[in-house]
Amino acid sequence: METTQQKSAAVPLKKRLTKSFLSLVIFLAVMAVFVVPMGLANTLNTMMNTAYRLLMDTALFIMALAVLAGAISAVFSEYGIIELFNHILSPLMKPLYGMPGAAALGIVTTFLSDNPAILTLADDKGYRRFFKDYQIPALTNLGTSFGMGLIVMSFCLGLGNSVPHVTSAVLCGGAGAIAGSILSTRVMLHFTARALGRSKDACDTAEAVSVPTHAATDRGMIRLVNTLLAGGKKGVELGLAVIPGILIICTLVMMLTGGMPEGGYTGGAYEGIGLLPAVANKLHFIIDPLFGFTHPADLAVPVTALGSAGAAMGLISPLVSAGQAGANDIAVFTAMCMCWSGYLCTHVSMMDVLGYSRFTVKAILSHTIGGLFAGVCAHWLFVLVSALLA
Repeated sequence: METTQQKSAAVPLKKRLTKSFLSLVIFLAVMAVFVVPMGLANTLNTMMNTAYRLLMDTALFIMALAVLAGAISAVFSEYGIIELFNHILSPLMKPLYGMPGAAALGIVTTFLSDNPAILTLADDKGYRRFFKDYQIPALTNLGTSFGMGLIVMSFCLGLGNSVPHVTSAVLCGGAGAIAGSILSTRVMLHFTARALGRSKDACDTAEAVSVPTHAATDRGMIRLVNTLLAGGKKGVELGLAVIPGILIICTLVMMLTGGMPEGGYTGGAYEGIGLLPAVANKLHFIIDPLFGFTHPADLAVPVTALGSAGAAMGLISPLVSAGQAGANDIAVFTAMCMCWSGYLCTHVSMMDVLGYSRFTVKAILSHTIGGLFAGVCAHWLFVLVSALLA
């Protein structure tokens, strides 16, 4: 089999130089998008500071979640709880999501923590044995739809003193997120089933059952402790695996989303050129009827949620205080922040860790559709609820 170097040497020198030149031009063009408005020094400093803050505030936090999720998933697998979930919830999950009942455990895990928490489950052969091969990539879409769900809903409920009917709005937003998750997962399954077929198992059942664990010969409390530690170790490995994707992709997205601070660029973290919000503002004549936003500035919340649900939540309180966001907007914010939850930053690394990088574009496309559908459903559901309450 030819190596990469042999294949490269077989290409004519002129063609290789042309490709190298075009690659350099594209790289310089991308850098110019940031350098022209921000300046070279500020651009480089913002890249480094943003990556550092993401490492400290996001990547290590996700690693901690992965360790805890890994420990819990190992216990669930060791003591047969995943199998119990699968049997009880299959009648609900299969018709809605086209997934086995065990997938519901991924929903619970990510709802309580963040998107990558589902990776620890997916890495467990005791968990994978309930899935077909084509269903594994869709776990990215399913888990992301509920990532940070508890945090998002709790935060929005905390606005109750400023927004009337906030509880109804948050519940409508949660229902919208569920609707978006179903569509996103179903669309993704359509793509993966066509490419992989529907018959191949994700993991050989006999192999999964016979995999020796650290607790195989232990009893009682020692078995539990060894299982927790073994699962936590897997969480560390997965936490390390997602760091490159988080730092590289999220830095780019945040610099496209963030704006210039008052007083000009300083090279600080999370500064940017505001390209994504600017594009969204140009499309407000399409977006406003779909989501019923009170003010054009509300578009910044779902756009920011593309890169970070946490950053998007930081925009909500100022909008509410300024009278630019009401209960309907809270419903849409809840749905889209919960369903998207920074998927542009996590999908790439999550698909890479799962071993299905070739489906990354399809996963992003599916989830874009799902998130938009979540916002539309939340808006019109709140309109219906408001009419019933009036």
